[in-house]
Amino acid sequence: MGWLTAAVEQAMKRQEVILRALSGALTWLQAADILGIDPRSLRRWRARYEAQEMVGLYDRRRLPSPRKAPVAEVERILHLYRDTYRGFNVRHFYHRARRDHGLALSYSFVRLALQEAGLVAKRRARGRHRRRREPRARFGELLHLDGSPHVWLAHCPEARPTLLAVLDDATKRLLYAQLWPAETTAAVMVALAEVLRTFGLPVALYTDRAGWAFHTPKAGGRVDRTHLTQVGRALAHLGIEHIPSYSPQGRGRSERLNRTLQGRLINELDGAGITTVAAANTYLTERFIPDYNDEFARPPADPASAFVPLHGVDLDSVLCQEEERSVGQDNVVVLEQVPLQLAKQPGRRSCAGLRVIVRRLLSGQHSVWHGTRCLGHYDGQGRPLPTSALAGPSMSHRPPRPKNARAHLPQGPRSAARQGSGIPSILPRPKRRSAPRLPVGPRQ
Repeated sequence: MGWLTAAVEQAMKRQEVILRALSGALTWLQAADILGIDPRSLRRWRARYEAQEMVGLYDRRRLPSPRKAPVAEVERILHLYRDTYRGFNVRHFYHRARRDHGLALSYSFVRLALQEAGLVAKRRARGRHRRRREPRARFGELLHLDGSPHVWLAHCPEARPTLLAVLDDATKRLLYAQLWPAETTAAVMVALAEVLRTFGLPVALYTDRAGWAFHTPKAGGRVDRTHLTQVGRALAHLGIEHIPSYSPQGRGRSERLNRTLQGRLINELDGAGITTVAAANTYLTERFIPDYNDEFARPPADPASAFVPLHGVDLDSVLCQEEERSVGQDNVVVLEQVPLQLAKQPGRRSCAGLRVIVRRLLSGQHSVWHGTRCLGHYDGQGRPLPTSALAGPSMSHRPPRPKNARAHLPQGPRSAARQGSGIPSILPRPKRRSAPRLPVGPRQ
């Protein structure tokens, strides 16, 4: 190589000049002038020659770096990205190459090598300066929920399912991620139910102002806190603060999460040959979420968890569609064109005109409530379910009423005085006197 030949010739010239100066054929000033250096530098070269002999005369600035990457390893990395991982971002490719292919090079070197080879574009310019918001201190103090419609399945480019993801603010831990046909109220409630059953009740939830989240009277304006959506009602019932976002920059953590997922999940699903939403959801639960948390999750500033245990809270009766209806004259309640026929209720002649609460559970079943009493339980088509499936207390579960109920009532001062005087506390009712009958004369 050219650089090796030049380094050897330069070292041999230094050796010849130093040996002639040591023998007295040249003065040290003449030797420095021949080498083109000052006398102080020549004295340092002489000391290195006396300590290391010929090796000390090589210019270490022209020698190859001992940390230089082998050419074969660089070619292997470039071919690996070009043939197997094309389209991956550099961070994702670096993580997979270290885990699956034994990559030992640094991230910066791999990024520069891919950029110099034209396989990866250089990073775009940064936006305007923004101030960073400090994350919450405790795990479960604030959760981010957002949906991202995208072509997640590369083998099905015509489909654009929505990825619902729930992220913890303190730890950057991905708590939930599943594909849904759309970002609907039912999909959001299923996601919340799984998170709440797994971890407990968080302190606050941060979302955008989608139709399922908030009622916004004016487009782009403030949300109406008095007119709650189904999700807002459920969160208020559970004591979870619901925080709206008014700009994409305000929900930067969830937006960056969507960008990261779009840069990683699509390629992983494509590499695994997944073509259905069900298979993708299984891959998310079993493989992608654990790998994501291993790489991005971090410990919180405060080790105490902010999640509150459910303590027997019935999430099915909270995370549901709840509507107030009026019972018709035929004792039928209708919810979304599904008629629910109420049965004859004990102690009530008819339920017509009664204001009731109709709940549609996530499983598709319906229930009709009046106060704390369940008037009926139905399947998804409106067919009544057996009495054993009714939720809540019913009239048949009350304790039996004693025969002499008045004898078990608390006694007042007059009853106590009668009991002390020997007079019975409960006197028999006097017989009702009927009016005297008039004599009946002969018929005319």
